[in-house]
Amino acid sequence: QVQLVESGGGLVQPGGSLRLSCAASGSIFRAYVMAWYRQAPGKQRDLVATITSGGSTNYEDSVKGRFTVSRDNAKNTVYLQMNSLKPEDTAVYYCNARPYGSAVNYWGQGTQVTVSS
Repeated sequence: QVQLVESGGGLVQPGGSLRLSCAASGSIFRAYVMAWYRQAPGKQRDLVATITSGGSTNYEDSVKGRFTVSRDNAKNTVYLQMNSLKPEDTAVYYCNARPYGSAVNYWGQGTQVTVSS
């Protein structure tokens, strides 16, 4: 089992940047595919980006070219660098961990990102 703690959210103006961090503990970090999801008010939780232990990444179309997911396996941490932020990026962002070959998902508590002038 893994515990996840997100940080780095906040209020930013359109066009600005934020970097989210997710620190994992309690298990072997390399054994997990890591991902970021987001949930806007009144909407479902959607996948934003994923990264494997080897560093392969995938992104939701609306964030391609603006967001970058990375991970530091030595620090048990995954990051989401968000640039050129738009009001529609406003949401609670959740860190997710899924063991390879498993359907089990672990979630962090979420961090609020608000993009507004």
